[in-house]
Amino acid sequence: MTRTPVCGPEGPLRPTPGSSSPVPVRAVLFDFSGTLFQIRSYADRIRAVLPSPLGGSELSALLDGLEAGLSDPDVIAAQRGRDVSSRAHRHAFTTWYASVPALVPYAEALYEQLRTPEHWLPYADAEATLERLDRHGVAMGVVSDVGWDLRPTFAHHGLDKFIASWVHSYEHDTEKPDPLLFHLACGRLGAEPAETLMVGDHPAKDGGAAAAGLRSYVVPAGAAPGSHRGLDAVLRLVDLGG
Repeated sequence: MTRTPVCGPEGPLRPTPGSSSPVPVRAVLFDFSGTLFQIRSYADRIRAVLPSPLGGSELSALLDGLEAGLSDPDVIAAQRGRDVSSRAHRHAFTTWYASVPALVPYAEALYEQLRTPEHWLPYADAEATLERLDRHGVAMGVVSDVGWDLRPTFAHHGLDKFIASWVHSYEHDTEKPDPLLFHLACGRLGAEPAETLMVGDHPAKDGGAAAAGLRSYVVPAGAAPGSHRGLDAVLRLVDLGG
């Protein structure tokens, strides 16, 4: 007779018959922005597009305007479904930039900075993490909610050689955490979802990979561009040590 597992408040009291340890991680999927890369500060980007230098108070006023714009009903509406196509992505960001009257003439230029590899900085521990995973034969892919092809940005920083699969949301008319994106990436890497780890910075979008059968790790928020991201935790999760 099969015994029904008895559970306490923290889980089963005895191991479930036939249960086993998790299968080893054979593949790792990474988010892009906020995980492996971060764009330069808005202050630097605004200075780069304006034709004349700004004083500190003028720059602060523009940054305050962008912050206030996040509550603008038109800006909020433009964010819905922004990553399902290149057109929607551009519209979402240019609408936000143009919510500041002084930035209206520069909204398109600010958006083009997003597509420009030089404006993105890899986190200080990104290359070392990717290199070590690659050295141990771990397949890697990128799954990103984005409106443009990320390969030129990775290539500019010499990191494209580590990535074998690219899944951009805008190419598939959907966004994370749609299982389609995660399963597509796993299939391209020849890995089962159960042996794949998704690494990102968004609890719902990247952490949502768990509902698609993957393991997931959400990095803490707040890392500055070019700083260490704490990606050594990924090596421990893949059982490669610190």
